[in-house]
Amino acid sequence: MALENSIFPSPRTRRKRQRYVEKNGRCNVQHGNMRETYRYLTDIFTTLVDLNWRCSLFVFVMAYAVTWLFFGAIWYLIAYCRGDLDHLEDETWTPCVNNVNGFISAFLFSIETETTIGYGHRVITDQCPVGTMLLLLQAILGSMVNAFMVGCMFVKISQPNKRAETLVFSKHAVISPRDDKLCLMFRVGDLRSSHIVGANIRAKLIKSKQTQEGEFIPLDQTDISVGFETGDDRLFLVSPLVISHEIDARSPFWDMSQAQLEKEDFEIVVILEGMVEATGMTCQARSSYLAEELLWGHRFSPMMSLAEGFFDVDYGAFHHTFEVDTPSCSARELSLAAARLDAHLYWSISSRLDEEPTLANQAAKQPDSGSANSKGGEPTFIVGEMTDIQEQSGLGELNGSVATDQSESEA
Repeated sequence: MALENSIFPSPRTRRKRQRYVEKNGRCNVQHGNMRETYRYLTDIFTTLVDLNWRCSLFVFVMAYAVTWLFFGAIWYLIAYCRGDLDHLEDETWTPCVNNVNGFISAFLFSIETETTIGYGHRVITDQCPVGTMLLLLQAILGSMVNAFMVGCMFVKISQPNKRAETLVFSKHAVISPRDDKLCLMFRVGDLRSSHIVGANIRAKLIKSKQTQEGEFIPLDQTDISVGFETGDDRLFLVSPLVISHEIDARSPFWDMSQAQLEKEDFEIVVILEGMVEATGMTCQARSSYLAEELLWGHRFSPMMSLAEGFFDVDYGAFHHTFEVDTPSCSARELSLAAARLDAHLYWSISSRLDEEPTLANQAAKQPDSGSANSKGGEPTFIVGEMTDIQEQSGLGELNGSVATDQSESEA
């Protein structure tokens, strides 16, 4: 029996969902069968910046080494063609470049020319017009290569990707009431003292979808409102904040109950963007929550306390949650139950107001023979009852007619 269960798993066992975005923000998407690779060469600067560090360092070294070798070979070829190598011991011979006696010396002169080191031992002479033109060409191309490669390395070093490592998200998201409304919440925080300027938060629901026409969309993206209409998505991220999504009629979780949540297969991707205060570059941090990482009926533990002259944030409680009383039904069912309760209270009050004027009308339509007992307590009771009704429902005319009949009977 145990062997059969191991071979044929239970249908209740849910397959673990493949993440679209990892917890550290890395996207699990690989592009294949791309035939228009020439587009990478049209944007060679971005291509070099996007390379990993191993490839970037290799390209950086090869760019300088190839240009040095290329121009060193040309300097050697000029010396060889002019016969400078044959007149090394002839002091009356004026070479193109002094002290170039082989390929190694020509290569060193190329390095000195491109890097503008200038040791002064190998110097170009004025008897070589070709060498003068080559010197100008190497100086110009060397400056371009230097600017291009140094620019690539500077941009790669100053990329704000590592800044996103200090922007943290809670391990779990929670669903619990907030201000009598069911909300989905998660926590974000910044570990650095330098702030993220203009920080804003977004959230996406990644879930398979089938349209009414039968089209299947494997990774459909749906916006989850985290305060875009009210401006709550723009954060002042000085201390950790709890981001709340109100589950209303426009929310994709409107019909989702606790039991249904355990059967769902979706992913919530959260994106925090802002500008790094130190460099002014845009930074983006990402994380995601699977359906099993949503805790129903939980709330985040407080982590801020007031110390002497400042607010103390305890990041040890950043991921901590605790249970709270939360109905297990969906937000739609809660809304319908609240609407039924309001309707019941409304109709019960209205029916009570309708019954009291009916009794008063019956008493007002009694025959005049009852006026002989006007000195008794019954007419006075009717007037008092109608006075109470006037205060509640504003039936002034009915009260006036009853009072007039009473005064005539007393006369």
